Amino acid sequence: MAKKLAVIPELCSGCRICELVCAIEHFQVNNPKKSAIRVLVTYPHPVVRMPIVCSQCKIPACAEACPGEALKKTQHVVELDKELCISCMKCVEACPFGAMYAHGDVDNPIKCDMCGGDPQCVKRCPKGAIQLIPEQALGEAKRMNNVLSYAHMKEIEYMEKGEKKTIRYAEIGKEEL
Repeated sequence: MAKKLAVIPELCSGCRICELVCAIEHFQVNNPKKSAIRVLVTYPHPVVRMPIVCSQCKIPACAEACPGEALKKTQHVVELDKELCISCMKCVEACPFGAMYAHGDVDNPIKCDMCGGDPQCVKRCPKGAIQLIPEQALGEAKRMNNVLSYAHMKEIEYMEKGEKKTIRYAEIGKEEL
């Protein structure tokens, strides 16, 4: 069963421990710019802390852009073969999520390899904002939030042909249950 990294931005504190753990695991240095995960922070309003992780795409744009065929999907992970890599960084440009990185001290692109199936970012995240979940469970939290938000709705306003309309939902009383 394929597992993927999932991010819950609401849980991220912006501590960036995931970045440090990744850099230490792969390069033995305390340098978050040599990490295959980056925490993007936006502020002042709204403040969002979002770890950017490789999606391990079924049809990886990074691999399609690679002229040297250095990126291949094996065991549900898109892996970089450093021997075949010509360091053109076309894969970094092609990633639709911005989840591949270049660093001046590193010859090849920096890409998540899922730590061989045991992602250290997941183990070390103090808030549980990064999780390793079965592929078929992706989006489950968003689906549940959508259902819950509709469950609490009493009415929706919308515009149709320039006219404001309202849909009112019937409230179910306890006696009706």
